[in-house]
Amino acid sequence: MAASSNRQFKNICVLSGFHYGKYKEFIQAAVDLGRVIAERKLHLVYGRGDCVLSKLVSEAVFIRGNHVLCIILQVLKPLGCLLDVPIGEELVVSNMQERISEMLNHADTFIFLLGDLATLEALITLCPFEHP
Repeated sequence: MAASSNRQFKNICVLSGFHYGKYKEFIQAAVDLGRVIAERKLHLVYGRGDCVLSKLVSEAVFIRGNHVLCIILQVLKPLGCLLDVPIGEELVVSNMQERISEMLNHADTFIFLLGDLATLEALITLCPFEHP
């Protein structure tokens, strides 16, 4: 029999810096994930980026009326690197360490999707591997 956990969580962080482009199957999977998060009445935390899977998840959660928190680096705001407006509430941080710290403060659990080097850095920082 599988062990069950009584631990409940309300806030989930989804990270993915993968630029989905023409990959329809990834687009659909991200939208489906957002729909499931919303159906379970979970709050979403994500790192902002344009044309990335986490943005699709955030849109799917937000349009269904759930709380969404976008955590963005201050350095990206004045550069105009991000073309789209943030989905939901926005929290601006000064560096990657602060971004990861805020994600830890606001999320009970994490989902990592395909990503870029920043996604890999967050995975390693948030989920350190234990060596035997």
